[in-house]
Amino acid sequence: MLHQIKGIHHVTALASSPRANNLFFTETLGLRRVKKTVNFDAPDVYHLYYGDALGTPGTAMTYFPFPNATRGRPGTGEVGETVFSVPGGSLPAWRARLDAAGVAKLAQDSRFGDDRLTFVGPDGERLALVVHDDPRMPWTDTVAPDTAIRGFHSATLTLADVGPMAELLAFMGYDAVARNGTLHRFALPGSGNQARTIDLDLRPDLPRADQGAGSVHHIAFAVENRARQLEVREALADAGYRVTPPIDRDYFMAIYFRTPGGVLFEIATDEPGFDRDEDRAHLGEALKLPSQHEHLRRKLERVLEPLD
Repeated sequence: MLHQIKGIHHVTALASSPRANNLFFTETLGLRRVKKTVNFDAPDVYHLYYGDALGTPGTAMTYFPFPNATRGRPGTGEVGETVFSVPGGSLPAWRARLDAAGVAKLAQDSRFGDDRLTFVGPDGERLALVVHDDPRMPWTDTVAPDTAIRGFHSATLTLADVGPMAELLAFMGYDAVARNGTLHRFALPGSGNQARTIDLDLRPDLPRADQGAGSVHHIAFAVENRARQLEVREALADAGYRVTPPIDRDYFMAIYFRTPGGVLFEIATDEPGFDRDEDRAHLGEALKLPSQHEHLRRKLERVLEPLD
C-alpha cells in the first residue's frame, strides 16, 4: 500500500469559451487565476489554472478551453462532480451569489451528513460547495473571507463497477469510510481531511461518458516531490498499471495512468509551484509559454482570445 499520496492535487477539465470560463471561476466563484499558459500538446489552446493565492496543491481547478467545443455527455468512467470546501453558514450567501449570476441547476442536498449546494458551470460541469471545517486560507479579492472557497473537498467518480476502483484507492492509501445507496466514500487517514476524500458513485444504468466541454479530463493526486513520485510510479508499475514516465509540466512533474474504471489519474509533485516564473503578486497575469512553444509567442498572442 502506498503512503506517499497526500490527496487531490488538481482537477483538469475541458471548456468551450476561455473568456466565459475565466469569468465564472474568477468572478462568480472568486478563485484566483494563478496561471495563464497553454496546452503542451495544442499550444493554440489555453491552459488556465484557478485556486488560492498560490494555486496550492489541493486548490487548483484547471481548464483546457477549446473554443466552440461540443459539450460532453455525462456518464460512467469519469469524474462526475468536483466539490469545493466552504465555511459553515455560508451556503445561503453562496446561493444568493450564484443565483444573481444566473448559475444553473442550483439545489441543496446533504451527503454523509454534510450540507451541500450543487450547480453546474458554464459548460454543464457538475460542481458543488460543501460546508466543511477547513482552516486553509482562501483568496478573498471578490468573496468575503467568511464565505470564500478554501479548496477542494472531494471529487465523485461515476463508475459502472466500483470494485476495481475501490481496490486501487485502497492501494493508494485510501480507507473506505462510508456508504449510502450508490455512493461509496473513501478518504485518506489524517486530521482535517482537506482535499483527501473521493466518492465513488455506482451507476451501471448510465452510458459511457463521452468527453467534451464540461468533462473532467483527469484528476491529479499530490506527492511531495520527485523522489516520492518515482516511488509511486514503481509501485503502480509493479501492480500492473501502465504508467507514463515523468513529464515536466513546468509547475509540477506529472505521471499518468488509466484506471480500471476508465478515469485518467495523474500523480503530480508539489514542487516547484506556480511562482517559479512569476512574482507572487502578479500570478496569472502574463501569458507564460512552455519553452518549446516560446517561438510561437507572437502568433499565439494574436490567436488566443483575450480573457479580461
